[in-house]
Amino acid sequence: MANRLQNKRVALLVAEGFEQIELTEPKQALEREGAIAHIVSPHEKEVKGWNHTEWGDAFPVDEPLNQARPENYDALVLPGGVLNPDKLRTNEKALRFVRSFFESGKPVAAICHGPWTLINAGAVKGRRMTSYHSIQEDLKNAGADWVDEPVVVDHGLVTSRNPDDLPDFNRKMIEEFCEGTHTGQRELTTAHR
Repeated sequence: MANRLQNKRVALLVAEGFEQIELTEPKQALEREGAIAHIVSPHEKEVKGWNHTEWGDAFPVDEPLNQARPENYDALVLPGGVLNPDKLRTNEKALRFVRSFFESGKPVAAICHGPWTLINAGAVKGRRMTSYHSIQEDLKNAGADWVDEPVVVDHGLVTSRNPDDLPDFNRKMIEEFCEGTHTGQRELTTAHR
């Protein structure tokens, strides 16, 4: 069933230090299904990944965050890595970009430390989620119902724990992105503001 995401535009939002495999594998999975997957970043030209325990490759930025418009995208992916979400969660432009997907009911997928950014965007309260184990208390303190499962789906929000979960993450991400807008996503976001 290739091309299930034909003509869908997906933003992969990253700053320096994203876990490389958490960008490359979802991006490839999306493109295999026909999606246009853009790397969006606060960096203008290229952004560098983190490959497990050392710096990884540099990737070209398709659209700088300063120019990116959420209304031009159908869905959002937030890869993890420790450095990446720590930078994004203190960047007000990144937080506004992320928030807009929730406010419009568009599906979002976040893996590993990626949900850290969702805390600062005000998008986790009342949500059933998972993440890398070290940020579970942060999510719980922000009002999320944290569970230790490979992949969790809650009204268009897909979360996973780590790179080992990528096959499950990618499968559910594609399912949710195929479904499109989720009314429950928008309702949960506005109810918990």
